[in-house]
Formats: sequence, C-alpha cells, structure tokens
Amino acid sequence: MTEPLDDRLASLTSWHDDWSGLRVAVLGLGVTGFSVADTLVELGSSVLVVASTADDDRARLLEVIGAGLLRHPLDVVPEGLRGFDPQLVIVSPGFHPDHPVLEWAAASGIAVWGDIELAWRLRDKVGTPAEWLCVTGTNGKTTTVQLAATMLVAGGLRAAPCGNIGVPVLDAIRDPQGFDVLVVELSSYQLHWVNRNAGGELVPYSSVCLNIADDHLDWHGSAEAYREAKGRVYQNTRAACVYNKADAVTEELVREADVIEGARAIGFGLGVPGPSDLGIVDGIVVDRAFHEERFTSALEITTVEELAELGLAAPHVLANILAASALVRSMGVPPAVIKAALEGFRLDAHRIERVALVRDVLWIDDSKATNPHAADASLRAFPSVVWIAGGLLKGVEVDDLVRGHAEHLRGVVLIGADRDALREAFRRHAPDVPLYEVDAPETREVMPSAVRLAAELAEPGDVVLLAPAAASMDQFRDYADRGRSYAQAVREFLGGEADDESASQRTDGE
Repeated sequence: MTEPLDDRLASLTSWHDDWSGLRVAVLGLGVTGFSVADTLVELGSSVLVVASTADDDRARLLEVIGAGLLRHPLDVVPEGLRGFDPQLVIVSPGFHPDHPVLEWAAASGIAVWGDIELAWRLRDKVGTPAEWLCVTGTNGKTTTVQLAATMLVAGGLRAAPCGNIGVPVLDAIRDPQGFDVLVVELSSYQLHWVNRNAGGELVPYSSVCLNIADDHLDWHGSAEAYREAKGRVYQNTRAACVYNKADAVTEELVREADVIEGARAIGFGLGVPGPSDLGIVDGIVVDRAFHEERFTSALEITTVEELAELGLAAPHVLANILAASALVRSMGVPPAVIKAALEGFRLDAHRIERVALVRDVLWIDDSKATNPHAADASLRAFPSVVWIAGGLLKGVEVDDLVRGHAEHLRGVVLIGADRDALREAFRRHAPDVPLYEVDAPETREVMPSAVRLAAELAEPGDVVLLAPAAASMDQFRDYADRGRSYAQAVREFLGGEADDESASQRTDGE
C-alpha cells in the first residue's frame, strides 16, 4: 500500500530519510531559493523552481545540477506549475502569505514549508546536529548573531552565523566540517512559516526576540500578525528564552510561548539586573542569570568604558552585547571568554560607522537603520544631530520618532520617495527644526546634495547622521549601496580635510 502523502511528509525528519522522487516546487531564485533547490536535488527530489525573474548565473547552475526552472509572472498560477503537480512547495521569505501561488497551494491541499523548516529536518547530514540559537527582533539581529557566533568560537565551539544574515541555513547544515552551534538569524518572514507542519517543529536550544516595533506591516497585514510571527522564535525553546526588559512585548511573548519544561526566562537591559538578568551596574556589564550565587552577587563580563574604547558603547549596541552574552552564557561560555571576544569585535559597515571628523563635526553612516525603531536607537546615541532621513517607509508611522527627537535635532535633510510623511510629521511635531529636502532627478546626485545641505546646518559638536528610518530601494540597490554613496559624498565634500583616523576606521564590504 502506498504511504499517504501527509504521512510521508511528516516522516521526513532526517537527511537520511527517503526524499527521492518527491515533487517539490521552489518559489523564488534568490540566495535562499537556490540553496533549497540545490539541497533537494542532492536528496534526489524532483525540483521545479518558479520565479518571475532569475539571475542568469543561478539559472545556468540550476540546469547543471538538474533542477527545472519556470520563469513566469507570478501574479497568476503558471500552467507549468499546475502541470508539475507538486507534492510540496518551499517558499522563499519574500512571498506574502496571500500570494496567488500560495493561496492555490492551500486550496489544493499542497503542503507549504519555509527554508528554515527544511533545514531543521535535514540538520543531521554530517553527524550529530548542531544546537540552534535563534535570534529575531525588529532591529539588531545581525549584530547580535555576529556577536554570539564570535563569542562561541572564542569559547572553543565550532559555530557559524547563518539564516537571514546572508548565509542560508541549508548551506550551513551541509558544511562537511559540521558545527557545534548555529546562530540563526530569523526574519519575521521566515518565522511566519515555522512550526506549522507535523515533523518540522523547531526546538531551539536558546532564543531571543530583541525588540518589537511596527515594521513590514505591508507584508504581514497587521501589527498583531507581525508580533505573532516574531513570538514563534520562543516556541519549543529548551534552555533560555532571552527577552528585552525595556520592551514589555518581548516578555509577553515569552510568557505566551509553549516551551520545553525547564527553559528559563532571561532578561537583559541597560539597568541594574535582577537575579535572572544580565545588565549594567555602575558601568560594569554583569551576569546575574547564569551564576550559582545570583541572588547575592554578579559575574563581571566587561565595562562600558572598555566597550566605548572599542566603539561598542552606543545604547542599542550595549543591548545587543547583553543579548548575545545571555545566549552564549546559556551554553556555558565563561565571562572572561566573552570579554576577550568583544575586544576583537567590530561592527559591520553601515552600522553607526564613523566616516569623518572635521572641524568638530562627526559624520556617521547608519544606513542599516532601515525603520523608525532602528533610527530611534541611532538618534539616541548622540546629543545634537543633523539628521539625513527618508526612503521607503513600508507603511509605518514616523510621528513618534520625530516627536521624540525634535529637541536635539539641529536640522534635518529629507531624501527618498516617502518625504511627504516625514515632512508632515515635522510640520506637526517639530515646526521649528530647519528642514531641507533633496529632490534630485538622478540617484548619483542624492547624497552629494544631502551632504552639502547637512554641512550648511551642522555646527561644531554636532553629528551628521545618516539614519534613514526607511528602506533604500527607491533610489539605491540596498542599504549598503546607500551607505557607500553617503560616505563617498562626505569624503568628496570634505576633500583633504577628512582625518586619517576616520579613514583608517572604515571597513570594506557589507
């Protein structure tokens, strides 16, 4: 008797199970989509990638590995997909839940998985599966993932950052060397698809939601749906559910989560910690959560002064350090190892990156601040700011952001497609803040114009801060392209005045 399809899919929980002949449609041919197709072909499945656009190099590679490719506009269900008659659909993160292909799959009774679920089922390819530390949040995910992976490696563990950070989890689980720990960055898109199917439920060792603020509402449809997706990171956690004491929603998500018995709730914050928290006491970063004498004392990790010397003392960076420390402390990494790891850590480019200091005006690139919550954290780090803001706001409100920082803004320069919303917010909440707008017809003119206007506003002691509070794709390829354009415009505007120290502190790449 043939095994029912639902039972077969539920039983596929190992690389060593029989995946051969399974007809799988993969939606999208980005980095994630290709990793899915490559993995499934290796397992012997029959794979059809369906994409409205396809990078030529990836398309050629699909042909080489033996996967099919259907290029077709996906505003309707392609006939070629119907004819393929998939038994399973693997969806890339960018596809909305109400996408026509996904609605067709649901109506047809076809199972839908995300790449994270597939990776979890296949995590035993090279032996004992790695433990997963899962990280989500509106902002700070990538920095926290990189911090945690760095700390784990310093502690002698084979660890890798992966997931939404740019390295697909499927690539990590197929690495022939294997890992002890994977630090997995999970976007709300990816979390939307986890823990929905029998046999594919994630069981993280420890997990964290760093913060929650309205973002990607155009994708999720509501703040409640976005919050629910983020909360999935805590489901089935075994050791530590790490939450942000300054963000009550993250603690609520922990309370609501169905976790493995024995999992602890661990808080982090910039204030004095309680006996299950990490925090700061008199400028000392301490752990009171993973300490036998936590009710009477704390373990020192490092000091804020030492972190400031490393360029790691902005409040939101301190929060990321505390969150990462909590994750790795749950795995037994000693405080002294964390301290040593921090001494060699550097933030990625375009994250509060110093570009130049000239005539007591500091120019900072925080192009990675792609939503109001991230921009708020960046603005809080400096007392007097000329703010360069704007881009694609993705359906979020900016009134609270403008209202909250009006008093320490020297001025503002607006760029991007959604200037109307920001302009009106300033009119309502900060009418006395000088405001310039860049209405450049070509992208190459945007940043030179913005830098010139910002220089007119800036006074000694000010920071000119690119923290757009918006996505970049209206005028730039991505946030990194936007940041590079800003840094180049600053250097060209300042000419030979840009200090050597600033140039030496820049890092290349994204």
